[in-house]
Amino acid sequence: MKEPHTISNLSPYVRVAMESTLPSTWVLQEREIWDYEILYLQEGRLLVTVEGEQYEGLPGDIFVFKPRQRHSIRVLDDKPVSQPHVHFDLFELPDSPELPVSFETYGQMSAQQKSWFRPNLMADGPLALPSRIRLRHPKRFEALLFELIEEFQLQLELCDVSCKGLLLTLLTYLIRQNGQNTAQPGPDIQAIRRHLHAKWNSEMTLEELSELFNISKYHLVRTFKKHYEATPIQYHRQIRIDKAKQLLRYSNFTIQQIADQLGFGSIHAFSRAFKMAEGVPPISFRTKSAPVPVKEGR
Repeated sequence: MKEPHTISNLSPYVRVAMESTLPSTWVLQEREIWDYEILYLQEGRLLVTVEGEQYEGLPGDIFVFKPRQRHSIRVLDDKPVSQPHVHFDLFELPDSPELPVSFETYGQMSAQQKSWFRPNLMADGPLALPSRIRLRHPKRFEALLFELIEEFQLQLELCDVSCKGLLLTLLTYLIRQNGQNTAQPGPDIQAIRRHLHAKWNSEMTLEELSELFNISKYHLVRTFKKHYEATPIQYHRQIRIDKAKQLLRYSNFTIQQIADQLGFGSIHAFSRAFKMAEGVPPISFRTKSAPVPVKEGR
């Protein structure tokens, strides 16, 4: 069967679509995959290396791994990492249902395995995507990805057809948003973003950021919001709420202890901020949430 290589003939095959939580000691040794993978870093930090280039993965980052690309991953912090991901073929082939996920490098593969590599159609052209993507507003992408994962996990009637459509929608959104996101923030705004992630355990004010980075509050808010669709303080508040969700899910700390770790003035201030962001108080979130086990065969 001859592979169709035009974008109008796209008919993807979803091989794996799953949520997974990685422990702080987790490492994925260097490998090359036969298909494509999209990984979304929902919580935590990763060091991702693709063809020798290193990326510090922060929450909201999207990584795209392509056929025959050497890559490795390891957790950076002592906290678990949430990283839903999907493996897929851009075109369904006769061997698509049987093809496993690779954990080897090209030099470790048999001659038959080397014949399994799909053409890398995301290197250039209309499907081109970089190895790391930082969307200005990743929540829409996150919602699409989790809808795809849910459909894949439920395996209802016409699941394959539905997964094809959902993956096409996700890829279309990602390609369009990446094209609009080509104007990257300057070094000062990137440094401020890194600082906000590092200071998850304390309050921050615009006055502090303005003084620390020698930038006017007006310019800081306007420029930061242009790239991340939130003011620095709103962005920092969400970082702290995401950290709270992580602690509520994966630790035995009390609500008071979590409030103290995050630098809230009181348990009441923490509960109020959490409910405003998530719609439920911390104790309800903890009751409804359960750790997602690490699964084999990513």
